[in-house]
Amino acid sequence: MLKIINVVGARPNFMKIAPIQRAFEKNPEVESLIVHTGQHYDARMSDIFFRQLELPHPHHYLGVEGGSHASQTGRVMEKFEQILIEEKPDMVVVVGDVNSTLACSITAKKLHIPVAHVEAGLRSGDMRMPEEINRIVTDSISDLLFVTEQSGLDHLEKEGVDSEKVVFAGNVMIDSLIHFKAKADQEQILAELGLTKGKYTLVTMHRPSNVDHREGIELILKILQDVSQIHPVVFPIHPRTQNNFEKFGLMEELKNSKGIMLLEPQGYLPFLKLISNAGALLTDSGGIQEETTYLGVPCLTFRENTERPSTITLGTNEMVPLEHEPVVEKVRMIYNGEFKKGTIPPLWDGKAAERITAFIVDYLKQ
Repeated sequence: MLKIINVVGARPNFMKIAPIQRAFEKNPEVESLIVHTGQHYDARMSDIFFRQLELPHPHHYLGVEGGSHASQTGRVMEKFEQILIEEKPDMVVVVGDVNSTLACSITAKKLHIPVAHVEAGLRSGDMRMPEEINRIVTDSISDLLFVTEQSGLDHLEKEGVDSEKVVFAGNVMIDSLIHFKAKADQEQILAELGLTKGKYTLVTMHRPSNVDHREGIELILKILQDVSQIHPVVFPIHPRTQNNFEKFGLMEELKNSKGIMLLEPQGYLPFLKLISNAGALLTDSGGIQEETTYLGVPCLTFRENTERPSTITLGTNEMVPLEHEPVVEKVRMIYNGEFKKGTIPPLWDGKAAERITAFIVDYLKQ
């Protein structure tokens, strides 16, 4: 029996680990354990995802919560080391690019335990992003690197990574979307909010570069107010973003802005229902760029760069600056039917986790 530990820490990890955990559970040769670091410790951002994604209760919960990048990473390493010594796994699987990904991969490698990185090779080229540092370091020490798109293969080749360690597996985030799409379609959130399919703009915003300063918060508010004059705006507000609206004294104006629906952070299923039926999406997220590309929903991303270029070259995503007039004009173009039509990237077919599982089992049995 092969013992494999799957690591989750923050919200995007849950959607990526869920299909891998299901695929492992179907394989009689694998014993799969989930370690939740607790990096996202708000129940709205964490516990609900375990329930909705049908994940088993974590076998180990480290309870690492907030703090600086350094303190969070260090505490995860210290606690995860004890789990590894106790469990003695054959492999550790990490996904994405959060601090837990970095911390657990380093800890496993120092104990000579093989590491598989799912969603490897993505690069934004922006070393100001902590996620970029996490990606590069994790990829540099991982034994298996599972890639979601062509750019990942290109980056790893350029960085001199042994091609035998690299597998073009597809996108496990899309595995989850495909698996739960029918269930999400049964959610009643559109009816509850009085929304019409294709006639509202969904917004997510949380990156420090956008929300941690007054200028950014003021611009976001102005953009949303004007976009809401075209069609209603639905804004599930991230705790970080809400804190900054309050910090800069703009929360009441946001709440009282006609046409903007403020929501609590949503669980996976209702949020997938909202994405699937939106006319347009404004975001600074990484994974949402992929989900909108698969669903064919126009997406404007408030960033200077993206580590997921296939969402632009093939999909429905476009980078935009955090500027008022250009964004509002782009939204008008979307609702006028003047925005590009995308295609689905290769191997985004719902079977990535099956390919990953087969490869890991073969690798560990060698």
